[in-house]
Amino acid sequence: MRRRVFGIETEYGLTAASPSGGAPMDAEHAARQLFEPLLHQGRSSNLFLRNGGRLYLDVGAHPEYATAECDRLEDLLEQDRAGASMLADLAVQADEALAELGSDLHLHLFRNNLDSQGNSYGCHENYLLHRRRDFRQVADALVAFFVTRQILVGNGWINTAAASPRLQFSQRADQMWDAVSSATTRSRPIINTRDEALADSGAYRRMHVIVGDTNVAEPTTALKVGMTELLIHAIEDGLQIEDLALADPMRAIREVNSDLSGSTPLELANGRTTSAVALQREIRERVLARIPIAELDPMRAYVVDLWGRGIDAIASGDWSSIDTELDIAIKYKLLTSYCARSGASLADPRVARLELSYSDITADGLWERMERAGLMRRLTTVEGVRRAQTIAPATTRASLRGRIIAAAEDARADLSVDWVHVRLDESSTIPLSLQDPLATTDPRVDALIAQIDAQSPTIPA
Repeated sequence: MRRRVFGIETEYGLTAASPSGGAPMDAEHAARQLFEPLLHQGRSSNLFLRNGGRLYLDVGAHPEYATAECDRLEDLLEQDRAGASMLADLAVQADEALAELGSDLHLHLFRNNLDSQGNSYGCHENYLLHRRRDFRQVADALVAFFVTRQILVGNGWINTAAASPRLQFSQRADQMWDAVSSATTRSRPIINTRDEALADSGAYRRMHVIVGDTNVAEPTTALKVGMTELLIHAIEDGLQIEDLALADPMRAIREVNSDLSGSTPLELANGRTTSAVALQREIRERVLARIPIAELDPMRAYVVDLWGRGIDAIASGDWSSIDTELDIAIKYKLLTSYCARSGASLADPRVARLELSYSDITADGLWERMERAGLMRRLTTVEGVRRAQTIAPATTRASLRGRIIAAAEDARADLSVDWVHVRLDESSTIPLSLQDPLATTDPRVDALIAQIDAQSPTIPA
C-alpha cells in the first residue's frame, strides 16, 4: 500500500467549575488561565511543538491540538493522546495557580463536540490524496460512507431535546448542514473542499473531513481513521462507489443518527433502498476486494477486523463484542448500567454529569479509570505517549520540523513555523519550504540546525 500522511485536529470543550457551587469562570478567562504557563515563558497561544504537532487556542476559546503528520496509526494514536496529556497537565497547573489565589475553581477539558448551550466544536481529519482532476466526484462519492460511518465511530450522546431523551450515535452529525463545500463554519460541510494542500500542490491534495466526532476510546479513533484511509487507498486503486450515493445526504445523516439499530431505510440516488449497516458492509466488502489484506500491518489488520465486528454487532443489537472498543457501545453500557442501579432516567442530571465525565480528560474524568478497570481498551502505552510529547513521528516530514524546533528551543533561538515553512528569525537565511510530507531527510534542515547550534550561547561550566 502507498504511504500517505494523515492527522487529527481536536477542539476541546473547556470550563472552570467550583465543586462548592460557586460561580464558574467564563470560557475566555479559563482559556487564558490554561495557556498562562506558556505565555509566562514568553511563548504564545499558537505553538508548533518539538513533537511536530501544534497547540493553540481556537475561535470560541477552544483549546485545540493538531497531531503531527503520521503515516502509521500507532503514531497517530500516540500523538493524539500526547496532545490530551499536555492539555491535562496545563489544566493541573491552572488549578494550582487558582488555588494560590484562594479560588477552588477547577478546569475541565472535554473530548466531546457539543456544549450545554448547543455550540458545536469539531474533530477534523486530514488525509493526503494524490492530486487528480476528479476530486469533487471522489468527495461526492465518499459522502455516503461518512454519513453511515457514525454507527461505528460516533461518540454517542444523549439527545435531551427529543420528546423523550434518548441515546444517539453522534453529537456532530446533527450539526452538519452541507455535504461538500469550501466553507467550514458557515455551512459546516461533511467534507471541506478548500484546496490547501500544505504540501506540493502539484502532486498532492489534502482532504479535510469535519463530520467526525471526537472519540475517547483509542480503538474508535483507530477505526475512524484506519477505515477511511483504507477506503481512500481502494478508490485510488480504481474502486467505484458512486452507485452508493445518497439521494438526500443531510436528511440521511440525521435519520441514521437517531436510530441505534442502524436499520433505517436510506434512499440512494439511483432509487435503490439500503440501510446504514448494509451500506457500511457493502463498502467494507468492496474495499477488502481491492487492498492486499495479507500485507496489512497488525494495526490495520485490527482495523479491518473491528470494522467487521462493529457492523455485525450493530446489526444484531448485541454490542457485547465491542463494548470495550467503540465509544457508542462503551457509553451505552456505562449509562444503562448506571440507570439500572440508580433508577435514574436519561433525563436525570446525574446521568448528564456521568456522560460529561466520560469525555473529561482531567483527573476528574473517567477515561483512564475505565481503561485501568478493563472497561475500555487502550492501544497506546504510557511510555509511547510520553515519548510522543517531545519526539515527532520518525517516518514523515514532522521529524524534520520537530528537529528544527527542538534545536531552536534548546538554543533559545526564535523561529517562525507553519506546517510547510520554517524560518530562523533575525537571520538573512531564506525560509525553508518543506513540500514533501513524506520526507525524513533534507540537507537544508541539517544546515539550518547547524546554524542554530552555532548561534547557541555558551553556558559557563
